[in-house]
Amino acid sequence: MRRAGILMPVFSLPSPYGVGTLGAAAREFILFLEQAGQSCWQTLPLGPTGYGDSPYQSYSSYAGNHYLIDLDELASQGLLLPEEYRNIQWSTREGQVDYGKLYAHKTQVLRLAVTRLLAQHRQAVEEFCQRHHTWLEEYALFMALKEEQGGAPWSMWPEPLRLRQPQALDQARQRLWEEVDFWRGVQYLFFRQWEQVKAFAHAHGVSIIGDLPIYVSLDSADVWSAPGQFQLDENLVPTEVAGCPPDGFSARGQLWGNPLFRWEEMAQDGYRWWVERIAFQFQLYDVLRIDHFRGFDQYYAIPYGSKDARGGKWRPGPGLALFQAVEQAIGKREIIAEDLGFLSDSVRQLVKDTGFPGMKVLELAFDSRDDSGWDYLPHRCTPNSVMYTGTHDNSTILGWRDTAPEEDVALAQRYFFLNEEEGWHWGMMRGAWSSVSDLAVMQMQDVLGLGDEARINTPSTLGENWQWRAWPGCFTPALAQRLRQAMALYGRLPCSGA
Repeated sequence: MRRAGILMPVFSLPSPYGVGTLGAAAREFILFLEQAGQSCWQTLPLGPTGYGDSPYQSYSSYAGNHYLIDLDELASQGLLLPEEYRNIQWSTREGQVDYGKLYAHKTQVLRLAVTRLLAQHRQAVEEFCQRHHTWLEEYALFMALKEEQGGAPWSMWPEPLRLRQPQALDQARQRLWEEVDFWRGVQYLFFRQWEQVKAFAHAHGVSIIGDLPIYVSLDSADVWSAPGQFQLDENLVPTEVAGCPPDGFSARGQLWGNPLFRWEEMAQDGYRWWVERIAFQFQLYDVLRIDHFRGFDQYYAIPYGSKDARGGKWRPGPGLALFQAVEQAIGKREIIAEDLGFLSDSVRQLVKDTGFPGMKVLELAFDSRDDSGWDYLPHRCTPNSVMYTGTHDNSTILGWRDTAPEEDVALAQRYFFLNEEEGWHWGMMRGAWSSVSDLAVMQMQDVLGLGDEARINTPSTLGENWQWRAWPGCFTPALAQRLRQAMALYGRLPCSGA
């Protein structure tokens, strides 16, 4: 079945409170998707973010980002008073998320809400905690300890806490029980709102595509609570870390710094850690995009402490065995493999063996620095694929037009017959929708015709990423109608068949 969707981070939704949230704006966006003939809403990871604000460097693989909790919804439930949050200056930069303001104010407002929540609905919270106890108790304690330690990463905590000595943990639970209670309550609020958003989406014929990073942050409850799953030494210091080798885009490669997995040990219990992680994602989403899929075939290991990625080596990953274990445990699920970049024959074979659709990105198809981009051209695609013009790591279409080499832009212009009258962004999106790929997903910034001022992320940079926000009223009926007409033309309306 041919489908279409829009990539829109939750944090990019309009709201008066500094960041997109799981309230009225989320419902408005879902209604826009329905009117526009879209079948899917693709989000970025929803986990709590730390230094750098990246959703791909989260404090937990399971927890929700408390910044995304909608305050008006809490007020409607009697958990907040309007004057407790509406007069706060949530942002000093129009059209951008101000993470400093969120850090300063959002948690304090949520403390008021959670105090009332626990007073009025303690039993419901306890039932939620019981359902999620396998990850929630560790996460709540992790966040409480992080607060006590002034925000320091767990690798800098006092040794008894860092090494998880049982007596030290018991004492911490007793000492910090109120703070642990708070973080448990925060997760109850997040998941209640997310479940409502998901149900609203389903009621309007919209599926949600989630995004799972292959790696987890070193400073996370995941690593702190289960250090044996990762390549750490006896002092819990990484021996090697994740990244990408040098290529035509980066002479020094990319040094991500995430701890690597102990794949051989994971195999001994049937990859239970991974099975549980992926199974949980399907409680949140209908479809799951798994980032950096090639790392399951071979992963790039860089000695810990390196200044860049040039000294790394390729090592074997778990391969097909991991996904066979997942399917045996939870059944066949809809997964998208992020198979971008330089791909070896063994990576291509792994994607083929799983049966997962891979990704095709039109901006990369015209990049003269990368010969593999030719495989992303529409006439070379297969139906079992997902077509994008660009992803959150790419320029917008208009940004790409203005910054890419002239010969690359000229080739795209000839290929799609691009012109200013139609609009370059509409011409390239038309090319994606007309492709044979079963699913085509556009960035919301491209639908709105924005330049690189609206870019979500520039890899290997800090300071200006994960900030773009849409403005109130941008999801117009006229825009929805134009999208719907394109979906009808290219056979991508819901239930339109092939």
